[in-house]
Amino acid sequence: MSEEDTQLKPTLESVAEQLKEGKFKNVIFMVGAGISTSAGIPDFRTPGTGLYSNLQRLNLPYPEAVFDISYLRRNPLAFYTLASELYPGKFEPTDFHKFMRTVDRKGLLRRLYTQNIDTLERIAGVSGEKIIEAHGSFAKNHCIDCKTEMSNEELKRIVWESNPGKTTIPKCKKCRGIVKPDIVFFGEGLPRAFFDSMDEDFPESADLVIVAGTSLTVSPFSQLPEMVDDDCIRILFNMDAVGDLGTRDNDLLILGDCDKNVRKFAELCGWSLDEESEEETSEQEIDDSSKETKKQAKEDAEEEAEEMRKEEGREKAELIAEEISKTLEELDLEEKDANSEKVVEKESDAAE
Repeated sequence: MSEEDTQLKPTLESVAEQLKEGKFKNVIFMVGAGISTSAGIPDFRTPGTGLYSNLQRLNLPYPEAVFDISYLRRNPLAFYTLASELYPGKFEPTDFHKFMRTVDRKGLLRRLYTQNIDTLERIAGVSGEKIIEAHGSFAKNHCIDCKTEMSNEELKRIVWESNPGKTTIPKCKKCRGIVKPDIVFFGEGLPRAFFDSMDEDFPESADLVIVAGTSLTVSPFSQLPEMVDDDCIRILFNMDAVGDLGTRDNDLLILGDCDKNVRKFAELCGWSLDEESEEETSEQEIDDSSKETKKQAKEDAEEEAEEMRKEEGREKAELIAEEISKTLEELDLEEKDANSEKVVEKESDAAE
């Protein structure tokens, strides 16, 4: 990037122009749960609607215990109650996922660091070798003791299909240890690939960093945006300012709805996020009045589609909360029945 390009504070328009012209060759994304909420996946920490709030009735010692490896050993049902609602196959990639796919297909993506476990980056079509799932994902499963792998098909069959209406904990055929998806729990180390990629990518490799949908509260992921050179442009797509983003001259904060703002960014780049519409019509073939009409129709359609996506996302989130609630009610009933049986046994023993 030339010295002239970095003299002025970046704007969404100026960055889009440089991206379109191929001046950025090593784009790095750092994303969190906020890019998946419009797909219907609740984030973790939002009071009232986050996953931790929905799990309160599990009587967890603390909300994060559902992802604590020592607690999993004592009560694996808590995690699998949550997993049943988040398992891949129920959700579709958002516009932000599609934007990352587009950057990859343009040959501009160096790396995608994600805190998400939903695998929507892979489902969207981003190259797997460029994705670093810092906190793991549902992509593979292993025994927590002997590390023997279990296929996704077998895990799903055991957990949700072998005993309809019940959640069965998957056990390793080799050592009978608990099997779980390769999600990084508290008490486990991050994947080796995370640290290897950090050594390759920072501080000099990135020429554009895009941070989105994250609170940047979990280390070491939260340190990634700070590791790039000062002359690297950093863009934040988020509801709120986070970390040290906004403290450098080359920082650009785009606050608000991630999908809405990244679609605007894509339009400024001249890119379509919909695979079916990737071939653009030559501007020379359309007169001004026709262009204006089509532009307005496109904006109206996108606005309507955005509202529909948000509504679908809200409905999915509500359904997740309802399903978790139903499961917990069933667990409460089972526990009460078990306690009743114990009381009857004690009374019987006393009578004898």
